[in-house]
Formats: sequence, structure tokens, C-alpha cells
Amino acid sequence: MSRRSHLARLRQQSPLILPSVLSCDYSDMRGEVQKLEAAGVQALHLDVMDGNFVPNLTYGMPIVAAFRKLTELPLDVHLMIENPGRYVRQFYEAGADIITIHEEAAGDETARILQEIKELGAGAGVAINPDIPVERVMPFLEIADLILIMSVNAGFGGQKFNPVALEKLEALRKAGPKDLLLEVDGGVNLETVQACTEAGADLLVIGSAIFNQSDYSAAIDELYRTAHVST
Repeated sequence: MSRRSHLARLRQQSPLILPSVLSCDYSDMRGEVQKLEAAGVQALHLDVMDGNFVPNLTYGMPIVAAFRKLTELPLDVHLMIENPGRYVRQFYEAGADIITIHEEAAGDETARILQEIKELGAGAGVAINPDIPVERVMPFLEIADLILIMSVNAGFGGQKFNPVALEKLEALRKAGPKDLLLEVDGGVNLETVQACTEAGADLLVIGSAIFNQSDYSAAIDELYRTAHVST
């Protein structure tokens, strides 16, 4: 299956929960992936932070490549980094199926970088933080495959959900093409997941509400039931 073909499958199956592996146990990556696959997840979300664009440092291409060796699930890679255009090819070669850049980091280069990602063969996404108006991503509705609405400030897990994300999701659902994937990340849990799906989110990035539980399958099933969607 080509990497871009994953997009069509994600669209058909949405809304979907994408575990944010930032919260996983990196001493047992294989075991974590096996538990997530057994729980029926359809893709994994990987957060790349450079310590410059955001005040946190996580991992880069080697960890993406390691997950690629462990699973055939689509890898949704969120680049929270400065100068993202310098690195999209490396992340593609490491195994990313979807590469999302921040409009705040790419600026005037956003459209060009999205086009480059698509030409490489990956899904192209653009993200904005809570304090960035939704109008900043409106010019990319036709070129982007995915728009990621951050419901917390990018950089750390476990933050409280900002409801401004719901307004942005609703606006994008009305304005964007039917096949545009809308993703929400940050503070999505049992208390907020239903509001996200009702606002139009297709992909729900969830970390703590899964990885802080002893039974991933039970946690994910409960999240789906609360969101009123079927797995």
C-alpha cells in the first residue's frame, strides 16, 4: 500500500483515535506497539520537538525509523520544529506516512513545503497552536491533506484542553473540501472527545488517556463509546 493511499483509508474509517506515542514506555517500544495493535488502533501519532520551536526536546528520525520497523500502521508525524522544510525528506525516508508542519514555523514557505511532502508521496498536514487564528490555515485547504488543530500549546503532554479548538474545527469543516482530514491534539480524553467529534474532528490524538491506563484496549474502547463512534 502506498503511503498516500493510507489517507483514503483513514478518511473512510474516521473518526479514529491515534495514540500519541510520546506517552509510551520507550524501554519497551515493541511491546507497546503490540498492545496498541491488539487494541485495534489504525495509526500512530509521533511528536517531533526540537527544543527551539517548542520548549521541549523529544526525538528525531531514528525513533520514527524504529517505529517503522516495528509496525505497518501508518505513522502520522507531527513536526514541531523550526525550518521544517529542511527535514521533510529525511522524515519521509525514515518512514513517515503523514508529515505535518506548523504554519507558524514555515511561514511563507508553508504551501511550498506541503507540495514537497505530497510530491515525496506522503500525506501533507499543516498545524496551528491555540492562539493562532484559524484564518491562517484557510489558504491551504485545497493543498493540505490534513489540518491539525492544537487544543493545547505544542510542546508538552498532559495539558488542559482549550475549547477554542472546537470553534476552529467547526469553521474548517464548513469551509474545507469533503476529503480534508481534520485532526485535534491536546487534552483529548473522556471529558472532551465527544465534543471534538461533534465539531468535525476525524482524527483524535490521545496520549495520557490511553497510556496512563493499564489496559489500552479497554481505555480505547471507552473513548470510542464516549465519542459515540464505532470501532
